Amino acid sequence: MAQTTVGIREFKARLASYLRLVKAGNTLVITEHGKPVGRIVPVKMSVQDRTQELIQAGVIAWSGHKIRPFKPTVRLRGKKTVADLVIENRE
Repeated sequence: MAQTTVGIREFKARLASYLRLVKAGNTLVITEHGKPVGRIVPVKMSVQDRTQELIQAGVIAWSGHKIRPFKPTVRLRGKKTVADLVIENRE
């Protein structure tokens, strides 16, 4: 993410162009007499919007269905838990 620094006067004079930069994903630092006084950052996309963007770009494929949790691949015999076994191995 790029960062641009601009003085208040120039920012006011070219507001629309600087907002286009922010909209494109850049961060804008506004200064007064060379000292930073504010920062404008782009709004983060929602998960749904980002997912749709990735689908349209062909990066991911998703049916829209929720993912089911995986079944455990290991089963323990007896009444001990995994935590109990880990504690035993530490001793």
